[in-house]
Parts: sequence; C-alpha cells; structure tokens
Amino acid sequence: QLQLVESGGGLVQPGGSLRLSCAASGSTLDYYAIGWFRQAPGKAREGISCISSRFHSTNYADSVKGRFTISRDNAKNTVVYLQMNSLKPEDTAVYYCAADLGAMCVIKIPGASEYAYWGQGTQVTVSS
Repeated sequence: QLQLVESGGGLVQPGGSLRLSCAASGSTLDYYAIGWFRQAPGKAREGISCISSRFHSTNYADSVKGRFTISRDNAKNTVVYLQMNSLKPEDTAVYYCAADLGAMCVIKIPGASEYAYWGQGTQVTVSS
C-alpha cells in the first residue's frame, strides 16, 4: 500500500523560498502521476501542479506558474519535490501531495478526485 508523507513546510517571509518533499513508502513512484494541492482556510482544495509518470510532463496552475517547479528524484524514485520561489502571503495554505496510477497530467492538472493516495499535508505560512 502506497503511503505519502509531505515535509518541508514552515514559516517564510514574502519573497522567500521553500522546497516541499513528498516521500513514498510501500512502492516507488515511477508509475504514478503526482499532484500537489493546497488548501487555505475557508477555501476549496486547489490543484497547483502535477507531473506525469512516463514522460515527466508537468502542469501548473496560473497562480504558481513561473514560481513553482515540480520534479522527481530520479535516483531515489520515491520522492517528488515542489520548489516554491517568490512566495506570497496568498500562498499560505496546507500543501498536499497525491498519487495515482491512472491520473493523466498532460493537458491539465487532474482534479483531486482522480488521485487515490494522499499525504497528510504540510503547513506553509508566508508572512512578514
């Protein structure tokens, strides 16, 4: 059974950077599409990025495009990263990673219902 654990969240000043990790146990992530989502208080969960399994194609929400980068650790095959630069207060949220064998990260970010496996989330707070 695949299990996911996010880490790397914390408090950062506006303009700062953080790198989130999504670590898998129970399986490697080679064949899984991975998505990153976030949920701010009182708001719906938002898909912000995804990376496909086969060709490592990526997609980003407009709100993070040009600032966030998703990548796989090809050496470990059990970790996916989300590099977050130029952070803004509106990036404050709980960040989740999700995985699925069938989700298609090609044209758009798959919705939350398309992912079978979820981590517990990590808090990111952007504040001065």
